[in-house]
Amino acid sequence: MPLKVRRRKRSLKVAVTLFSGLLPVVLGLVILYMQAERALVQSAQETAEEAIRQFELMLDNTAQAARELLPLAGQRCADVKLALREQVTRRPFVRSTNLTWDNTIYCSSLFGDYHEIISTGDFAGGQLILMKGNPVTPDTALLIYRLEDGKRGALSTLDGYHLSNVLRLIGRQTLLVLQVGNNWLSADGQFHHGPLPDFPVAQSTLKSSRYDFSVAAGFPEGETWRYMTSEYPPLFSLLIFFGVISGAIGHILQKRSRSPTHEMQRALEAAEFVPYFQAVVHGDSKKLSGIEVLMRWNHPQEGLVRPDLFIPFAEHSGLIVPMTRSLMRQTATLLGPLSSTFTEPFHIGINITASHCQNLDLIEDCREFLKAFAPGSIHLVLELTERELIEPTALAHQLFEQLHELGVMIAIDDFGTGHSSLGYLREFNVDFLKIDQSFVAMIGIDTPSSHILDAIIQLAGKLDLAMVAEGVETQEQSDYLTAHNVNFQQGYLFGRPLPGAEFISALSGH
Repeated sequence: MPLKVRRRKRSLKVAVTLFSGLLPVVLGLVILYMQAERALVQSAQETAEEAIRQFELMLDNTAQAARELLPLAGQRCADVKLALREQVTRRPFVRSTNLTWDNTIYCSSLFGDYHEIISTGDFAGGQLILMKGNPVTPDTALLIYRLEDGKRGALSTLDGYHLSNVLRLIGRQTLLVLQVGNNWLSADGQFHHGPLPDFPVAQSTLKSSRYDFSVAAGFPEGETWRYMTSEYPPLFSLLIFFGVISGAIGHILQKRSRSPTHEMQRALEAAEFVPYFQAVVHGDSKKLSGIEVLMRWNHPQEGLVRPDLFIPFAEHSGLIVPMTRSLMRQTATLLGPLSSTFTEPFHIGINITASHCQNLDLIEDCREFLKAFAPGSIHLVLELTERELIEPTALAHQLFEQLHELGVMIAIDDFGTGHSSLGYLREFNVDFLKIDQSFVAMIGIDTPSSHILDAIIQLAGKLDLAMVAEGVETQEQSDYLTAHNVNFQQGYLFGRPLPGAEFISALSGH
């Protein structure tokens, strides 16, 4: 009898252990699935909003060309065709321009004298029409903007390559299409006519408030589970974790439930967050011009922890501000004594996030940092990261204005990959654009996406902004960037990130 009781108790313990393990897993799966669905809906909406913003900016550029040409409508084509071609040359997104009189094209930047009657009813809102192509490029989509004043009219054409590049680069994992009237364009550059396709997951359709077009975003079938497996990998380890005996489960759960914020707070007090320096060189001479200061976590058990594993937690918890302050003080302690030997101002780049822009404490941190160096020996560059959006509030504008008065320069990090790069250019007075390594990697690859780098370089030139190219790994990339007058370069070709002491040793040796 006692043997049966012991067996019954043992079976009950096993059952309780299995139940304790399976219940949280099942509940976790349900919650994660719901969370994934919400995240995908939000992602689709944000992607559609960003696509709307990008297309509006491109159409602003295209519409400006039409506005400048409209007063010329009615003049002889021979007298104005150079003006038409000048608009094409000056504006990066404009492929061709045309003048019309009484709804008839009579002058084209491509052909000069021309005759073609246009049907104004085909234009959405009387302004926009998406076409499959034209006689010159029949298989390349184009978006035409129309402006008229009485019998006078002007047309400017936006190249479909730019449209599909925006859809592809902004969408990434998202299914994203541009719709004008009954026509729509997909991310692969294909022109379609008729109703939009139904996206199985998180479909979101937004209409521009300024131009007559809309953008639809969504995800393919099964994206929710794919998102869960890619974004929540600890789920699978939990299945094994909850299979051990109840004592081990309690012990491990206690360890796993420790707050990442608490652990990082401990690490901050123990000075485990240390600076690593990566060299930045002049684009022409390849001489050292400065460094980017990168944060690493020197964990006592785990060793060197990658920043992508702890930086998001630090930003979410607000610890990124004191962590950055500690990084600046360590950097000043390491490099301050050497500043009197710098022959020219040494650039020191430090990342900041939206958390740094919620008050004016950053000004005092920068002032303390600059005091550690010989006057005029360095240029402090704060690099705006885009993991969290920096709202253009009055306080943020005041912060950046006082930073500039202090001599601190501002850079947009990973330009072209976040949701707010162009917004930052509009709202804040920046000094540098840091070209993301994904664009640098396109050098030498003949794809439509490779033209984005040229467009960014042209944009920086027109805005008179200095450029830093990240992720330079090959001589071919370096030569290309030098030939295109990119001011500074950074990447493994010139050196990997080094601990402060090793970098100083290398700096002293050269």
